[in-house]
Amino acid sequence: MDFNKDFPILNSGIVYLDNAATTLKPKSVSDEVSSYYLKYPVNAHRGDYNLSRIVDEKLDNVREKVKCFINADKKEEIIFTSGATESLNIIIKGFFKDYLSSGDEVLTTKAEHAALILPWFDIASKNGAIIKYIDLEDDLSLSLNNVKKAITKKTKVIALSHITNVIGDVRPIKEIVEYAHKQGIIVLVDGAQSVPHEIVDVKDLDVDFLTFSAHKMLGPTGVGILYGKEKYLSKVKPLILGGGMNASFDSLGNIEYKDLPERLEAGTLNLSGILGFEKAIDYLNELGLNNIHKYEVDLKKYAINKMKDLKNIDIYNKNIENGIITFNVKNVFAQDVAAYLNKKNICVRVGEHCAKILSEVLGVKNTIRVSLYFYNTKEDIDKLVKALDNDNILYESL
Repeated sequence: MDFNKDFPILNSGIVYLDNAATTLKPKSVSDEVSSYYLKYPVNAHRGDYNLSRIVDEKLDNVREKVKCFINADKKEEIIFTSGATESLNIIIKGFFKDYLSSGDEVLTTKAEHAALILPWFDIASKNGAIIKYIDLEDDLSLSLNNVKKAITKKTKVIALSHITNVIGDVRPIKEIVEYAHKQGIIVLVDGAQSVPHEIVDVKDLDVDFLTFSAHKMLGPTGVGILYGKEKYLSKVKPLILGGGMNASFDSLGNIEYKDLPERLEAGTLNLSGILGFEKAIDYLNELGLNNIHKYEVDLKKYAINKMKDLKNIDIYNKNIENGIITFNVKNVFAQDVAAYLNKKNICVRVGEHCAKILSEVLGVKNTIRVSLYFYNTKEDIDKLVKALDNDNILYESL
């Protein structure tokens, strides 16, 4: 399928291989964002006039569409945020901060994104909770067996990425949740790298909380989703207070909050972004997430078969069935490789990828990450491999 019409930037000759950071946006998304500003540029839930009611209805439609996309029970379980980072902070600081007591254990791994790790550091320093790390397998994947080994009677929550953003391993979340729930443990899942690439059914997985970002799945930046089971989400304390989330308040400081979802959506939302997000969901639904996942896996296999013959690179996750390839060029600093590839109009991500404690188990600090999406092609891979098949990368990067 030719995506150049829907993604005009592809006509520039760019080879975009940084989709785990953010994806390109189809024209239908940018058109919808523009439509908001041109046709109904007003606030939601604030005006008793037709334009405002149009935005109210459109906002409600997007919430319903997100609910169906992840198969949630109720649209009230869908909270609009600025991104997965805010969603995670709301859950961890607005729910788990009070839920956990001194000595209670939080299980996670050293492969997680900063957005999932740092809020735990913050609340642990205040309420005495203990953060423990589940051992990873030799290929840096996470097994159910190692999760079971790490659980103790003090374990109260497991916080994991569904798919990690460096290694790209797909965690056995359904099995982990099933075992954790038998022990009375709540499970929080960061779906930033899974929801855009494969079907994520929150009822099938039985996750208690799920977070993800629109911009990693064709949508605008500044839009995220917080999903939670109503029984837990209703206990989350709002971190931001203001207009739209209160039913009433008085001069004595008495506040009555609104019901979900408005209670956790203070202030004016990123309305244009949320409306644009609906078109991103439509686009993914039309393509089919199963088709997207299969295409990415096949394209990665093609890439690995090409790259493994190169003598100058080390690949760290060649056997992981996902669209992420993490590697280094021997004896060349990752940043220099990125500069060299940039001259070839090839976009990759280098560094620690916001997973800064992964180096403790990976053994290297900085890596090069190629991350694929459905609009990438074998020709993109061929250009990358041709560029990497060069003993003078360091010299040519200068």
